[in-house]
Amino acid sequence: MNLKEMRKNSGLRVEEVAAVVGVSHSTVHNWENGRTVPKMRIDQFEKILELYGCNFGELVKAFQESTKQKTSC
Repeated sequence: MNLKEMRKNSGLRVEEVAAVVGVSHSTVHNWENGRTVPKMRIDQFEKILELYGCNFGELVKAFQESTKQKTSC
């Protein structure tokens, strides 16, 4: 599962995630599309974990899947 799928499964919009985490919506789009690798503080990671209802390992795998999709296109 990639980041976009995790967000959608959580019933969230990009703008909602961005507001809670404290980044721009374009930053969230870039993460989901594998354009950039997140550079977040621990508290930001914790917020995403809570929003998506996952653990750290699952979130890392989702980031990897999003990056993989970008490089395979």
